[in-house]
Amino acid sequence: MDKDRIKGSAKQVEGAAKETISKVTDDRNLQAKGKVKKAEGTVQKAFGKSKDAFR
Repeated sequence: MDKDRIKGSAKQVEGAAKETISKVTDDRNLQAKGKVKKAEGTVQKAFGKSKDAFR
């Protein structure tokens, strides 16, 4: 398994946590940051999958 897949998954979890916290605290800025972090994780994870496919 590629390191990018692991890091991407971690970013997705971090983003989801930020989104959950932002809903509790009603912080729209944190919610936006969480969505961005989840998107970064999704892209990085997909990149890792493609690297694995080429191996």
